[in-house]
Amino acid sequence: MKLSTKGRYGLKAMFELALNETSETPMPLKYIAEKHGLSEQYLEQIFAILKKSNLVKSVRGAQGGYLLSKSSSLITVGSVLRALEGPMAPADCVIESDSDCENSEFCVTQVVWRKIKDSIDSVIDSVTLEDMVNDHNLKGGQIDIEEM
Repeated sequence: MKLSTKGRYGLKAMFELALNETSETPMPLKYIAEKHGLSEQYLEQIFAILKKSNLVKSVRGAQGGYLLSKSSSLITVGSVLRALEGPMAPADCVIESDSDCENSEFCVTQVVWRKIKDSIDSVIDSVTLEDMVNDHNLKGGQIDIEEM
């Protein structure tokens, strides 16, 4: 399973907002786009989804931009990725809303797909944006965000 650019860029951008959280100054998308070499228009599309998911709030005007809608300690990596990517599952048959698989009673791989999904959920739901910032700060701010 591979994340799309939407999920990767969205998580990078949310990390930037979390780094900026204590200043309470809205962060313009132009800043994030320039810092990471991303398309500002693409970030606008991503932030529309994040705003609709109540993960960010926008501030209009000359000094406008985006802020986290709640504390970074309350926003998990899983909530960001699910907002942007949808369910995090290696196969449709293990998504809760899709229980119509006619082979589920004798499918030998469904157990494996379920274990993979549960493991992914466990990791992404246990890491918050605050955890990411703390890890960043422990390493002296030297985490290469391109590796995220």
